[in-house]
Amino acid sequence: MVKNGNGLEVVRMHRLEGDSKLKAFADVSFAGVFMVKGLRVVEGKNGLFVSMPSEKGKDGKWYSTAHPLTKEFRESLNEAVLESYESE
Repeated sequence: MVKNGNGLEVVRMHRLEGDSKLKAFADVSFAGVFMVKGLRVVEGKNGLFVSMPSEKGKDGKWYSTAHPLTKEFRESLNEAVLESYESE
């Protein structure tokens, strides 16, 4: 588990086997009072990145169900999730 100064904790990291671009799923706790499940670690053109949970709408498009509101928090979240992924 990885904790950072923002009260963010990666409570579960499930790595996937194989050659898929999808590398892992993560669940993250915020200040020990709120959890977001289903963040994804994905291999992109420029390396690993964190994708927010999403669901398919009636129109067939995918929509995020959770997302950071500030650039700083997104960076902090990405850092914690990728650090946890690398340390597993």
